[in-house]
Amino acid sequence: MKLHLYLRRIVPFLMAMMLATTLHASPLNDAKQAGYLGEKGDGYVGLVSNNAPSSIKQLMQEINLKRRAKYRQIAGKNGTSLRSVEGIVGQKLLDRTPRGTYMLSPSGSWVKK
Repeated sequence: MKLHLYLRRIVPFLMAMMLATTLHASPLNDAKQAGYLGEKGDGYVGLVSNNAPSSIKQLMQEINLKRRAKYRQIAGKNGTSLRSVEGIVGQKLLDRTPRGTYMLSPSGSWVKK
């Protein structure tokens, strides 16, 4: 229970950092607005359209690598699992997904928020 309470305190900080990164990551926002990328519940972005240009696929890989590194850092610092951090942050990102952009539903299909 203490771990969950600690994560609840650190998640707002993490989200602020991620939102700041996202706000400055214009290519990511552009890819989301174009319907190429969307947020997933595991804390990563996913490919909405298989017809996305290779530059979008590369962007997705870069963003996800950076996120995974940050999640690992947080998990290690707090003595929790990577999966726990991914799930908590993923849910926060889904909750904050802007209208008109895509998110992966629990059933595995992309839906526009």
